Amino acid sequence: MEISGTSQRTVTAREAGLVACTRCGRAWPLGTADCGRCGARLVSRDKNSLQRVWALWLVGLMCYFPANLYPMLRTRQLFSVDESTIIGGAVDLAHHGAYGIAAIILVASVVIPLGKFWAIAFLAVSVRQSRGFASHRRLLMYEVVEYIGRWSMIDIFVVAILSALVQLKGLATITPGPAAFFFALSVIFTMLSAQAFDPRMIWDAQPNDNEASDNG
Repeated sequence: MEISGTSQRTVTAREAGLVACTRCGRAWPLGTADCGRCGARLVSRDKNSLQRVWALWLVGLMCYFPANLYPMLRTRQLFSVDESTIIGGAVDLAHHGAYGIAAIILVASVVIPLGKFWAIAFLAVSVRQSRGFASHRRLLMYEVVEYIGRWSMIDIFVVAILSALVQLKGLATITPGPAAFFFALSVIFTMLSAQAFDPRMIWDAQPNDNEASDNG
């Protein structure tokens, strides 16, 4: 940023001798142990953040594969049992004309989880590099990943509702399959992975971040 022909560099809170509370946002002098407002522990940077991010990310990815391979729902009708995976159930819905519901399931169960895995990995790698996307764009990506994390449980909600409603004893019953357990674990671990990421490291990756260079 230039003002009156002179170049001005943005000073971070850390360089100004301040540390912000990640819970309430109050700034305190660097070296303060606990936040005087909410009592949270104050750290300028979480040194073990990336280790936790990658560990939780890897466990979430490992759980995601069986979530798509094993059946999500088991439907028992008289003497027949039908098992449906996430993608198989979406395909069946599309064959019956429910394209909107099938699209929602595919987006919530396939597109969003894979996008979250890619985004978290990209953020964790990008903070080790001095070049790449502008810091404000990476911060926006982080906020989007955190926000949509809670909506990834839509499959589990659908399974729980169907299992509770469709219980007609000998005629028809719907029970959760093993994929529901793995899918829930995958969502939980990816949410924890995103929460373990310290977004303040984004600004450290580009201390002299020139937003104009990103557009040029």
